Amino acid sequence: MAALCRQVLDWHRLISLTWACMARQTTSLGEQKRMTASLLRKLTTASNRGSLEELSYVGSNKYVQEPECRMNLVQCLREKQRSTPMDQEALELENIISSLLDMGFSDAHINELLSVQPGANLQQMVDIISEFILLGLNPEPVYVALKKNPQLLKMSVMQMKKRSRYLRKLGLEEGKLKRVFQCCPEIFTMHQQNIEDIVRVLKEKCLFTVQQVTEILHRCPSVLHENPDELEYKFQYAYFRMGIKHPDMVRSEFLKYSLTKIKQRHIYLERLGRYQTPDKKGQTQIPNPLLKDILRISEAEFLARTACSSVEEFEVFKKLLAREEEEESESGMSDDERTDLDEDQEEAEEEEQL
Repeated sequence: MAALCRQVLDWHRLISLTWACMARQTTSLGEQKRMTASLLRKLTTASNRGSLEELSYVGSNKYVQEPECRMNLVQCLREKQRSTPMDQEALELENIISSLLDMGFSDAHINELLSVQPGANLQQMVDIISEFILLGLNPEPVYVALKKNPQLLKMSVMQMKKRSRYLRKLGLEEGKLKRVFQCCPEIFTMHQQNIEDIVRVLKEKCLFTVQQVTEILHRCPSVLHENPDELEYKFQYAYFRMGIKHPDMVRSEFLKYSLTKIKQRHIYLERLGRYQTPDKKGQTQIPNPLLKDILRISEAEFLARTACSSVEEFEVFKKLLAREEEEESESGMSDDERTDLDEDQEEAEEEEQL
């Protein structure tokens, strides 16, 4: 009889524990569903208004600073959820992580992003990242750009939107903006005046059309880092010395190559008799190699396929050319070079008048 009573008591205790466990799981699932619905509302609001809803931020970066959480913040938060009740700061950090997960970032990416700038406003970080996602950028390039350029996280949402509108005016819509952002994420943080100076040189000094300027910024975003005067000289060298027209410069992405590389390969071919500057009618006595066979290939391929020369000869030539340019810089532009440029400019002006 006593044994039967103990079995009945154990059975009642087991039922009580089971119901308590189910109640906790039900509560947890309810909270998870409510949180998911809330996140969906935030993302829906972001897609309609252009930014995430404002969340109160108190001090969630405490978890970022803790040594045991620094290496794996997502896993650490999940362990805290299981071991202790969630406080306000942990809930806010959970919302941040959930938002990033919904945008498509992996746990590893989130751990890195939350550690990029310890002590930073995490909600501002999410707002900036959401703006990049809404521009059509994928999580992976956004993650890479933020790792390389943490300054992007210091922007305000208003600055971000203003720069996006300016880039759209330049013709850098969603598809083209992806490549520009991957190659030159600084385009969002650099001074707008610097961008305008480059655009002005391309339009007014180099006489590219508006559409061609857009293509140059899309194909060669590195031009944004160049000195405007040096960029203008690079164009003049291509147009007058090499006889390259505007469409070919855009198509071959000519302006993204350094002037040193351009001059070394062009002058070397010229002295080998394998390249001629076209006359005013655009004709040459020999067929010039294509630009892609001069600049777009490696040095080994250039020497083997285009120049048909040895590495040793090219190395000697580069040293001699550097010495020549050093002497010319000390005495100013050489008379022959100045005369050639003047004649080419006069011929170009005559062609435009015709």
